[in-house]
Amino acid sequence: MCGIVGYTGKDKCIPKIISGLESLEYRGYDSAGIAYIINGEIEIKKEQGRIANLKESIKLNEDSYTGIGHTRWATHGKPCKVNSHPHHVGKITLVHNGIVENYESLKAELKEYKFVSETDSEVVAALIDKLYSEEKDMLKVLVKLKDTLVGSYALGILVEGEDKIYAIRKDSPLIIGVSEDGNFIASDVPAILEYTNMYYLILNDEFAELTKDDIVIYDRDGNVSTKNLLTFEGSQEAAMKNGYEHFMLKEIYEQPKVIMDTIKEYIYNLDNLNEKMSGLEKYDEIDIVGCGSAYHVGLVGKSLITKYGKKRVNVDIASEYRYTEHVYSKNNLIILISQSGETADTLAVLRQAKEEGIDTLAIVNVVGSSIAREADRVLYIKAGVEVAVATTKAYICQLMMLSLIALYLGLKNNVLDESIVEEYENIDALIEEILSDTKDTEEIANSIYQNKDVFYLGRKVDYALSMEASLKLKEVSYLHSEAYAAGELKHGTISLIEEGTPVISIITDDDIRLKTLSNVKEVCARGAKSYIITNEEVLDKDLYTKVIMIPKLHDLVGSVLVMVKCQLIAYYVAKLNGCDIDKPRNLAKSVTVE
Repeated sequence: MCGIVGYTGKDKCIPKIISGLESLEYRGYDSAGIAYIINGEIEIKKEQGRIANLKESIKLNEDSYTGIGHTRWATHGKPCKVNSHPHHVGKITLVHNGIVENYESLKAELKEYKFVSETDSEVVAALIDKLYSEEKDMLKVLVKLKDTLVGSYALGILVEGEDKIYAIRKDSPLIIGVSEDGNFIASDVPAILEYTNMYYLILNDEFAELTKDDIVIYDRDGNVSTKNLLTFEGSQEAAMKNGYEHFMLKEIYEQPKVIMDTIKEYIYNLDNLNEKMSGLEKYDEIDIVGCGSAYHVGLVGKSLITKYGKKRVNVDIASEYRYTEHVYSKNNLIILISQSGETADTLAVLRQAKEEGIDTLAIVNVVGSSIAREADRVLYIKAGVEVAVATTKAYICQLMMLSLIALYLGLKNNVLDESIVEEYENIDALIEEILSDTKDTEEIANSIYQNKDVFYLGRKVDYALSMEASLKLKEVSYLHSEAYAAGELKHGTISLIEEGTPVISIITDDDIRLKTLSNVKEVCARGAKSYIITNEEVLDKDLYTKVIMIPKLHDLVGSVLVMVKCQLIAYYVAKLNGCDIDKPRNLAKSVTVE
């Protein structure tokens, strides 16, 4: 969501900024722009739509060495050129990621300015310009700014007459990259990897001054701050397609590797499992909090942790949880799930929990992210860089981490024995087998891609899996898709079923298999086209148009195979419909605003 890139150095800045913005396309955006200093003046170019449109309007070889760029995901004001960044007011030009909540009251106070956009960002530019006209010193301005703005922001700022970049952040991610040829600001590490893997992490209320040869970082009071220079361990190659038609497909095929990268240190040495999970058994109640797919994976985790950990588990959407009253037990743990570690609503829950003295555990993919830093404990998944907006491999790794928590608790209370670990050891080979022949998922995609409505059915953990499967389908293909608890059909939902309506049922739980099959009979009787994903033969051939068989595994790991099949169905439907699979409309990869 909203990418920021800036560069000042010995090399020409425009190619570096454009390249960085292209590396951040996975975050989702609807316009792009750049501001750069040339002959002492600030030039601004911005266009609605893709970065390709922006590239057509600029000369990449302009003799400019300092600039800032932005990809916008619309929040305040519709997607259009006027609302695009950078915004220029007076002597100030800036790019902004985040949402300033008090922009309307600020706008009312800034009566001397005429605003041309609908954005909160232009108001921020006007505020900085006013403060700068009073202080004549940007460092003093930034000290004041953080006490004036309410909300989230990462800002990259150019000042007329200065060959520098200023940067400040609060609750929106920002890093500073360091190379021999110059210095960068960026929303995320992939934006700088073509040029450097060394960076500083900017914390809340910190700000920085970048020149071609130097970086000075300040704390919230304006004192110089000494920070450790970090090194990113990944590679730019991880963010490239490597011959796959889409990043989503590439990331689906990376799942056997990243799953083992995530779980191997635990399953091949149970001492590591006991060390990393130590103490989780003391909690009487666990709240799992996440957004989107992270919420759905929490529902799977609830099923497993309740069954094997013998804990009371609640799962909530982060944006609801933070605004709801909670009655905590004596020993309560909140597990926060976020791929980026910067998800705004989830981060807000974490901070609220800390204020109330509740223990927190984060499951994240990004080392050093805000949620990882601020949680009491953190378990890292190792999904690597995920470029496609619709998560696949990060979801799978999150699922496996929750499975490991259930495994640990199950071993502790003697519900499970150590032989269960063998189920984890072969999961990568089983996924590779699924990926080696995708004919069954392609056939279903061909059968349903022209329909307007698709329904997923399941019970218990299969219902949780149906919710993610349905989300994946509508995210990338734009088909209307809903997941329903199979037993709820007769309470109203079955009225939506008509002749030819596709219904995909997930049936892997032996305890309620027959119950779910009876619900499948109900939709078939109303003319539905029935498809079943299951781990056991369905003897009644009248219950399905197509059945997808997966190996029968322990439920601690079997859900992974179901989701790989569902991801492939979503991918092939989107491909048949000619959708922008990696960058679905209106969506952003990292949701850093509420």
